[in-house]
Amino acid sequence: MEPIKQHSGLVYPLDRSNVDTDQIIPKQFLKRIERQGFGQFLFYNWRFDEDGTLREDFSLNDPKYDGASVLVGGENFGCGSSREHAPWAIQDYGFKVVIAPSFADIFYNNCFKNGILPIQLPKPVVDQLMEKATKEKYEVKVDLEKQIIDDGDLEVSFDIQSYHKEMLLNGWDEIAVTLTYEDKIDQYEKQNKGVKTLGIS
Repeated sequence: MEPIKQHSGLVYPLDRSNVDTDQIIPKQFLKRIERQGFGQFLFYNWRFDEDGTLREDFSLNDPKYDGASVLVGGENFGCGSSREHAPWAIQDYGFKVVIAPSFADIFYNNCFKNGILPIQLPKPVVDQLMEKATKEKYEVKVDLEKQIIDDGDLEVSFDIQSYHKEMLLNGWDEIAVTLTYEDKIDQYEKQNKGVKTLGIS
């Protein structure tokens, strides 16, 4: 994964609560084997008509949000099934940061595993960001090292567990974290070579 230390980007406001993973990436698109290529199907049932035509009444199709990389959503974002395809689709579309008042736990943890920074902020603050992004092209700078969101006028701090922070700062997934202990693993295997464990040689 690419490390995230600081990210500046255009904000897209999705003013909807309880956005579930089937709305993020509908089930008919889960047959792909690779992690790439899901971005085109993000929010598919909202972005497209039944014949595949872009809907003018869905905000993400507004050209002013082209290139947006910071998604601001409503409460309980990412609820529903545990499909990891949801953060894959969000990341593949181009979003690096997702901000919401609350997240579903599995989706929240899946974001870290896939190099996305999910930030939980009080609802009044999220509403303020949402309002700014709705009115005009609105950019923010997210500093993970300092745990600050800054738009030039407003500066907001956010909390994040140190483990998750370290993973994103270093661009580690869980396998990469395990490999940081490779020397100790090798040492253990050498010391215990040929040792029977639970009756298995």
